[in-house]
Amino acid sequence: MRPPRALAAALLLLALAACSTSDPAELTGRTAANQSASGQNPNDPAEPEKVEEKPLLTSVPDPLEPMNRAIYRFNFELDSYVLLPIVNAYRYVVPEFLRTGVSNFFNNLLEVTNANNGLLQARPEIASRAVIRFAVNSTVGVLGFFDVATKLGVSERREDFGQTLGWWGVPAGPYLVLPVLGPSGARDATGLAVDYAASVYVPPGREINDVVFFNPAVMALFIVNARYSQPFRYFSTGSAFDYELVRFLYRTQREFEIQR
Repeated sequence: MRPPRALAAALLLLALAACSTSDPAELTGRTAANQSASGQNPNDPAEPEKVEEKPLLTSVPDPLEPMNRAIYRFNFELDSYVLLPIVNAYRYVVPEFLRTGVSNFFNNLLEVTNANNGLLQARPEIASRAVIRFAVNSTVGVLGFFDVATKLGVSERREDFGQTLGWWGVPAGPYLVLPVLGPSGARDATGLAVDYAASVYVPPGREINDVVFFNPAVMALFIVNARYSQPFRYFSTGSAFDYELVRFLYRTQREFEIQR
């Protein structure tokens, strides 16, 4: 029996989780030249040039901050009282080699998404890497339980539709905190929805979804593994500005993933 669409959406979305600098010497030279042109002595420190700087941690657009903070707190409570206790029990009961195998199995299914987005980015090297990994791990790796491809030198390259949109120049948009799923943004949330729709309606993701996630026990294991595999913890930075810091780091990491 096929799982309910809403539940499958939450499960699949759970799996889914660069800048340039100038030479200081060159900048100093430009400043001195500009001061000389304006008649100001470059060596006179009496009137330093005033430069307005936007605070780093508030540089991410967050017009929905009150709502985002409330969801952030809700996710923290859900993590603390439901998800993490289950993850801790899972870690205690299931041997490490089995946990690794389960993670490998579900990660192998994501290679279809990686391949699709490699093609959509017009980057065949990414798509072919995902296809090779899926073929090797699904056969020699016993349905993905063993990550043989990485041992052969073909490492995993995660790609999603949010990255694809960013690759083609779509801006990140406002910051969002999604219930259960955590830090995101307007572009990335759209990407999650598209990746889910592709996994449900577009071959071969559709066939994989129907075969693998027909069993509620498999879906439950998927949820537990998704949280187990994610090292992020709410309010764990030790900073009084945990929300702002996570927001900035999330946006920075996503932009790096797009430009790499």
